[in-house]
Amino acid sequence: MGRPAYKRVILKLSGEALGGESGRGLDFNMMKKAALAIKACADMGVEMGLVTGGGNYWRGAKDGGGKMERSRADLMGMLATVMNSLALCEVLEQVGVSARVMTMLDMPRVAEPYSYGRAMRHLRLGRVVLFAAGSGNPYFSTDSAAALKAAEIGAEALLMAKSIDGVYTADPKTDPTAQRLDHIGYGEILSKDLKVIDAAATSLLRDNAIPTMIFALDPPENIVRVVCGERLGTLVD
Repeated sequence: MGRPAYKRVILKLSGEALGGESGRGLDFNMMKKAALAIKACADMGVEMGLVTGGGNYWRGAKDGGGKMERSRADLMGMLATVMNSLALCEVLEQVGVSARVMTMLDMPRVAEPYSYGRAMRHLRLGRVVLFAAGSGNPYFSTDSAAALKAAEIGAEALLMAKSIDGVYTADPKTDPTAQRLDHIGYGEILSKDLKVIDAAATSLLRDNAIPTMIFALDPPENIVRVVCGERLGTLVD
């Protein structure tokens, strides 16, 4: 095992990746492997904040399909991230990781309400903090929530583990000529209106000079490799 390249990071796990091959529900085998990789990083002294998507259950307005009021559909998406965070926290604790779920929506019987000071204390004590319920507001994706938390806690990088292994010139599922990019700038994403990371998150990350690495969660050991500075997937800065 190498030496960590970062002291503090935000790891964003897509909901679809937590669902394994089907992309739906929870694949506990995949989650345990991810938890062991997260433990390896924490054992090296890396302070880890986690943000999960909710697409394995509900993708907010995308799944609402115009049949639901946007704010309510997005609220359902936030609740999906809470379920994912609770499940992942359980798996982390099973492999010996001290973890806390903090929510941006008030639900004290479910998890701790988020506060900056308490979150930083957890991180300094070596606990993995799972930031759930997105940003707590509709019209913002979990990409934006991850970018916001990365800026707020002073993360040195945002690591985005997805069901795809990086950014491509086109959709590799439909275009066999699509090529993976090793690097792309935030400015190019914004100027070309690329859907790599949503625009709000892209602007926030650019303005705070936080690099993002987009890589595949499968195999979960990729998390350790990226934390140790290996270039996998696509670097965005």
